[in-house]
Formats: sequence, structure tokens, C-alpha cells
Amino acid sequence: DDRRADVIMAAWHAAEAALRLIQPGNTNTQVTEAFGKIAADFNCKPVQGVLSHQLKKHVIDGNKTIIGVETDEQKVDEFEFEMNDVYCIDVVMSTGEGKGKEAELRHTVYKRNVEANYILKTAKARQFISEVNKRFPALPFSLRAIEDEQVARVGVSEAKRHELLEEYPVLKEKEGQTVAQFKYTVLLLPRGPK
Repeated sequence: DDRRADVIMAAWHAAEAALRLIQPGNTNTQVTEAFGKIAADFNCKPVQGVLSHQLKKHVIDGNKTIIGVETDEQKVDEFEFEMNDVYCIDVVMSTGEGKGKEAELRHTVYKRNVEANYILKTAKARQFISEVNKRFPALPFSLRAIEDEQVARVGVSEAKRHELLEEYPVLKEKEGQTVAQFKYTVLLLPRGPK
């Protein structure tokens, strides 16, 4: 039985509901509750661990977060939306259990951990982290963006060992299940969300 249309519609309607709910005076828990109700209407589940973050200049994962579905292990503090806030909304629905598992695929997207500092041992690793600091000081990057592939390979392994990089894992759902995602940015302006 083909459930692709159900999961796409669940994600679409949840994304639309979030756009309408993200207004000054409303809370992040109202958005999370809407995700759950809409997913149930389409017999789907929001994927666990998906967070929508507040955006600020040079910061893509701000402190104010909207969680797709609360679990015993993962909860977020409630807050009220305020005028001139900016959010990156990430809606991910699944026809399965909604528990993404890390795939065995190699990670290729990283972000510099700005709180950590360490002088790397090898010249190639230092060259790699220097390029990352220059070109991607605060935002994520793909290994393809690094000009020398060998420098990237050596640099990533050493930088990960010393916690200079945060990796973005590749997640998968159970075999035969379908996942749909909508991602967009919302600005809370005096004339309404844009």
C-alpha cells in the first residue's frame, strides 16, 4: 500500500500550520502540538530529534527551538514568539515509527565548533582547519567545498578527534518507509510572518 501521498501531505499541512502559528504571542509548544495532530490525521509520525532553530547573524542554531515531537529523552523549553524573530522551520514526517537511525554512510557535512580550539599536529590538518576557519567560520560546509581532497580527508579525521568539528549525520528510516521534509525560513514582521 503506497503511503507517499499521505506523508507528503502531512509534512505540507504541518509546514503550513507552523507558518500560521508562528506569530507574536503564540508558543513553540502550540506548533509542536499541531505537528502531532496533523501527523495523526494522515496516519504518520513526526520524526524524532528534528529541531527548528531561531536564526541570528552568523548563528544557524539559536537557543529558541521548536521540536517536531517531544519524547522522554528530548524536550525543549517553552517560549513565546516575538516580533522580528527569524526561524528556520524543519518539518519531517514519516510513514514509519518516526525514529531516524544513523545510516552507515560517510558523513560529508560538518560545522566548525567555535568553542573548541586545538593546534593540530600535521601540516595537512592545519591547512584544512585554516581553510575552514577562513571560508566557513560559523556555517556548515560539505567536504566537496574543500579544494584539496587529501587535505580534507586528513584534516577531518584529526579535527574530529579533537572535537573541532560537529558532524551532520545521515539518518534513515526503516526499509520500505517514506519520509517527507519541508524546510523554510520565517521572519516575524509587523505586517505578519514572511
